[in-house]
Amino acid sequence: MKPLFSLALAGALTLTLSAGSGAAVAHGLRSHKEINDGLTVIAIADMIRKKCDSISPRMLRAYSFAKSLESKAKAAGYDDDQIEAFVEDKQEKKRVEKAAKAYLTSKGVVLSAPQSYCAAGRNEIKQNSQIGALLRNR
Repeated sequence: MKPLFSLALAGALTLTLSAGSGAAVAHGLRSHKEINDGLTVIAIADMIRKKCDSISPRMLRAYSFAKSLESKAKAAGYDDDQIEAFVEDKQEKKRVEKAAKAYLTSKGVVLSAPQSYCAAGRNEIKQNSQIGALLRNR
């Protein structure tokens, strides 16, 4: 099973969201706020580290955070196949990316301006937010 660390902070662990095993599973996990907020955090951190050369990922923290999301999904009654189907669903990926972009723009990021990602990333790191905890200044 691919880890829930999709939309990862590294190319090896990316959210490849493709057709899932059922709309009911996707809907159920989609409505799980903590998991969705976590996936959005990972997506935001991933976007920042990809656009800003002066910020790099904290891979172990990101992996641990993703595994905690996976554990929450399992505790909510979802099995490995259902979790994988959800994180591989293309529409779910688009939804999470849209939420991540909305957050970034609310923080002053201009999506076409890489330096604005750096400023947002440095601010997240300084605030020690969950996003910032997944990143480090180089």
